[in-house]
Amino acid sequence: MSTYGHDMEREYSTHSLPSRRGSEMGSHYSTDAGIYMSSFAATVFLSGLVIVGVSLLSLLFALTVMLRSCQSGSSEGPEMYMSTNNYYYCRNFALHAELNSLGADSFPAICKDFITRYVKEGHYRRDLNITVGIVEDFFSSLKPQNDGRDIVLMDVDDLLVSDTLSTNHLIHRVDEDALHDSGKDEEYLKHIFVMKLYLKLQSGQWPLILVSRKPEKLRNATINCLTSIGCHGWSSLIMRMENEMEMDFQQFLSRQRSTLEREGFRVIASISSQMDALRGPSLGNRIFKLPNPVFMHSSVEIENQLQKRMLRQENR
Repeated sequence: MSTYGHDMEREYSTHSLPSRRGSEMGSHYSTDAGIYMSSFAATVFLSGLVIVGVSLLSLLFALTVMLRSCQSGSSEGPEMYMSTNNYYYCRNFALHAELNSLGADSFPAICKDFITRYVKEGHYRRDLNITVGIVEDFFSSLKPQNDGRDIVLMDVDDLLVSDTLSTNHLIHRVDEDALHDSGKDEEYLKHIFVMKLYLKLQSGQWPLILVSRKPEKLRNATINCLTSIGCHGWSSLIMRMENEMEMDFQQFLSRQRSTLEREGFRVIASISSQMDALRGPSLGNRIFKLPNPVFMHSSVEIENQLQKRMLRQENR
């Protein structure tokens, strides 16, 4: 082969090499450094960068939330723990205080706040409304027999509340606005709801026997007070004689109920906010315990709030 032929062959080989590389490698990306990357590899690489970025942002957000939770928990945790423990202690103390007929003076100072909240935040009014509704539902399906021997015992001390509530402050009718007003004090609220129940039973023609812890010498004053607030038509008023004042009221009232039973009366229900009036024999077919703000049995909202705080604390 001539020299010219060899030169042409080398030139042809030189020009055809890049063309063959291009056909063999297919679609590639090249960088200035000479790194080649397929479209699939580039997609995987970019997806990895996105995933790493999202993961870092998520981690940063989680750390921020944890830091805030720790700061909040360090400031709220002890207070929440103490208030929760105090509440459950006070609730159990209240139960035993009521079972043993202890007064408000027996409560420790840490419980006074829960008692105040029970009234001021509307829990006491709500419980009164529910309980009175339960009593009304029971009597709505019953009628007294015509022989006049069916009776209902009511604690008149719930109606007249206390000696500090003068006749001028008592109402002559049921104030419908007060039934939905949580801002009233506990004695006024009790008077409103018990008066509502009294009028309901009276309209149903139930013979009402009122019982009181007060001595017999205050009978006339008690009757005048009952008359002044619109309580008429009750069958009798049971009060203690002087020689019975030293007797435990539960024992005294048990004797009175037994006497009524021997005389042929049928006690359909006993209604009171005090445990001493709802224990012993001859209590009747039903016992209805009205809520007492001192013993705060049904402060469900307070307990729910504490439980929610505990759950939030645990989730953090």
